[in-house]
Amino acid sequence: MSRPLDGKVAVVTGASRGIGLAAAAALRDQGAQVVVTSRSEERAKEAAAELGEGVVGFGAHATDEDAARACVDFVIGTYGRLDILVNNAGTNPAYGPVIDQDHGRFIKTMDVNLWAPILWTSLAVKAWMGEHGGSVVNTASIGGYSVAADFGIYHVSKAALIHLTKQLALELAPKVRVNAIAPGVVRTKLAEALWQEHEAKVAEATPLGRIGEPEDIGEAIAFLAGGAGARWITGETLIVDGGQLLGPGAV
Repeated sequence: MSRPLDGKVAVVTGASRGIGLAAAAALRDQGAQVVVTSRSEERAKEAAAELGEGVVGFGAHATDEDAARACVDFVIGTYGRLDILVNNAGTNPAYGPVIDQDHGRFIKTMDVNLWAPILWTSLAVKAWMGEHGGSVVNTASIGGYSVAADFGIYHVSKAALIHLTKQLALELAPKVRVNAIAPGVVRTKLAEALWQEHEAKVAEATPLGRIGEPEDIGEAIAFLAGGAGARWITGETLIVDGGQLLGPGAV
C-alpha cells in the first residue's frame, strides 16, 4: 500500500527529542526518508537509531551555515533530492521581562528561531526545491499570537516566524509551499516551565482537557509537509493547541 510521502526525502532540524523527533517519526510513517539533525552528532545519531529504518542522523547546529550546507549536500548526495524541510530547532534563553534581557540572549533567540529557518530554507531551495518543488514547515508557537509575562522575546521571535512564513510562501510560489505549525503547551523540555509544576491546572484550562503531546504536533507537521489534502495550502499557520487560545488557558 502506497503512503502519501513514499519516495520523498525530508530534513528535520532540532529533531533529537520532542516535537522534532515526533515529526520525523510521522514523516517516516508516511513513507519519507528522513534526516534528523541536532547540534550534537551523537544525539542526532541516537535519535535516528531510536526511530529506526529510513532515518539518518546528522550533526548540525541550526545556525551554523557550514554545517547546514554540509547537511543539505549530504542529503542531495545520498538521496538525490530534498522534498521536505521542517525548521523545528528552537530556543528560549531570554526568560524574564523584555527590558531585563541582554543583547546576547536576544540574538541567540532570534538566530535560532528566525535566522535558522531562513538559512536552511535558502539552502534547500537553491539545492533542489527551487527547480523541482518542495514543502517547508516552520515550527512557530501560539506565543506568536499572544503575550505573557517572561516570554516576551520568545513570543516576538515566533510572531516574526509566522510573518516570515507568509513572506517565504509568496516569494517561493509556485514551486515551494511554506507553512507553519503553532503548538500550544506541549510536553517537551523546551516548554517545561509552562507545564511541569502545574500540568493539571493547564489541562483544566484547555478546552480539550489535556496538554499536548509531541505526536499531536508531529502528525500535523507531516500533514502540512505533504500529506493528503495539503497540496493547495501555503502561507498558513496551523494552530494545534487543544483550544488553549480560546479562553483563560491562553499562554
